[in-house]
Amino acid sequence: MKKRVLSLILVGSMIFSMAACGNTADSGQSTETPTTQTITEEPVSQSTFEGDGSEIEGGNSAEITDGKFAETRKITVEVYDRGNDGGTDPTNNMYTDYIKKGMLEDHNVEVEFVAVPRWTEVDEINNLLAAGSAPDICLTYSYPTIQTYADMGGVLDLQNLVVDNKNDLPNLWNWLGTTNMYWDKSVTDGTLWALEGKRANNNRIVTFVRKDWLDKLGLSEPTTKAEFHDMLVAFKDNADTLLGADASKMIPFSCSSDIGWRAALLIESMIDPNISDKELYVNGFDDRKYTQNGTKEAIRILNQWYNEGLLMEGFALTESADEDSYMKAGYVGAFMHNWDYIFRNGEDSINANLKRLVGDDAKFVAVDCFEASNGEYIKYCDSTAGDRKIFFPTTNDEPLASLLYLDWISDPTHIEYLQCGDEGVTHTVNADGSYSFMAATGDAIMNSGQNIDMTITCNGLHLSTDELTSKSLNNNYPPCDPEDVDKANKVANNGKKPAKNSKITSIEAETGVGEGLNAKRDQAFSLSVVAPVDQFDSVWDENMAEYLSAGGQAIMDERTTAWEGLYGSATTLE
Repeated sequence: MKKRVLSLILVGSMIFSMAACGNTADSGQSTETPTTQTITEEPVSQSTFEGDGSEIEGGNSAEITDGKFAETRKITVEVYDRGNDGGTDPTNNMYTDYIKKGMLEDHNVEVEFVAVPRWTEVDEINNLLAAGSAPDICLTYSYPTIQTYADMGGVLDLQNLVVDNKNDLPNLWNWLGTTNMYWDKSVTDGTLWALEGKRANNNRIVTFVRKDWLDKLGLSEPTTKAEFHDMLVAFKDNADTLLGADASKMIPFSCSSDIGWRAALLIESMIDPNISDKELYVNGFDDRKYTQNGTKEAIRILNQWYNEGLLMEGFALTESADEDSYMKAGYVGAFMHNWDYIFRNGEDSINANLKRLVGDDAKFVAVDCFEASNGEYIKYCDSTAGDRKIFFPTTNDEPLASLLYLDWISDPTHIEYLQCGDEGVTHTVNADGSYSFMAATGDAIMNSGQNIDMTITCNGLHLSTDELTSKSLNNNYPPCDPEDVDKANKVANNGKKPAKNSKITSIEAETGVGEGLNAKRDQAFSLSVVAPVDQFDSVWDENMAEYLSAGGQAIMDERTTAWEGLYGSATTLE
């Protein structure tokens, strides 16, 4: 009956909401008045929402004895169906059996998995919530979906649940910590509609250079922007030596139309290392940092490199697959990309192709060479939060059993098994104790990388110790050299500056303009890079003015107002 009543309430609310919007569909504009977050107390301290969880005093549940319920409880759990060719049934495989068996033995809880299509998950969750038939444990990448149903009374507030039962949830609190447990906690009313899954690896971008070319020219790995530039010039000037008959195909520095990503370390090195949290937030709607102070000067450097012939002409029109083919063929001297980009795809990886086509010594290696004004190698990266959002609909009659499920799958031993499986079936064990993964067959196939669909509180390899995780990570890009992987990982982690949580959840001016602004930004970057040096300023300024008038300025203004409404005159999240 509870589910039926809630279903009627939600459907009624949705109908009322659609009726209230009337004829706004054509214009894309909402008639609703945006909610402004305001507080009257002192600016909120980040320490309230960040930590390992030890600072939170919690309680025990009277329903649990020695970890178990006296009577068997039953819960349903959402699992993504990725529709993989040759994959396993996402609701019935070796890993779901492991979880079901463990939950029944350890907590006397029966678990049933409910498949939700991964690529239409928001629509499906909307349908299930509206029908009152959503699983007890739901997950989505879309927080607005959760907030919408929370506003309708369709989502459980987890705040008291996770605190009152904290001592029964040691693995969950130890793994997520206050940062991820409270990432979505409201600073205005204290509600907690969702828990954030944790990224075990939030590595972002590194710079790769051809080690064999450096050796051939007697050059050291660059450690500064100036040395990097000199290296590119040396590659260009020695194209005959490095490429012989293919000298005309030389590309000292490879970059695509996504300049904000592919030149990110150059851009970030020109940002004031003491930039305030407020400024990062106000400009943070664009993850390519287009409007941040310092970005213009970084692109000026790239413009100079282009006019010196250090970038390929037509780079902005080059498809990713074509660019990769130039790297694999050995024509590229340096580029920036995801920290493990050169190791991906096994025998078809960039480094594997170089070794096979060019020679045993041919390979890219990671370097740190884009120093900030204080000499540090700052790398702006995501927080460990921002993964899947886990929530319980109000139709969940077993919230404690559901929390025990999240605790059980957050146990390091259970994560390790779910990610690694059985020896000889999904992995082998190396002499140093690390794992090397192997292609599985039948019921042991994982439908998602590192089985993240089973480890919904954990995204990324996370084994029982940091050392084991690191060694196993290094060994799992065959046939690439584990030492090269280890170096790339260390470079990616050097100088990390994770994003902070502003706790500001919605900006009306951002609605519906993201795609258009991103296109203008990418075009502006490309036009500025290829402009004649003496026209750079006018091209940059003209394109920036168009971007701001197209919605960028309105977003920045609203973000400024929202920040000051929540934090007053404070510019730092302490």
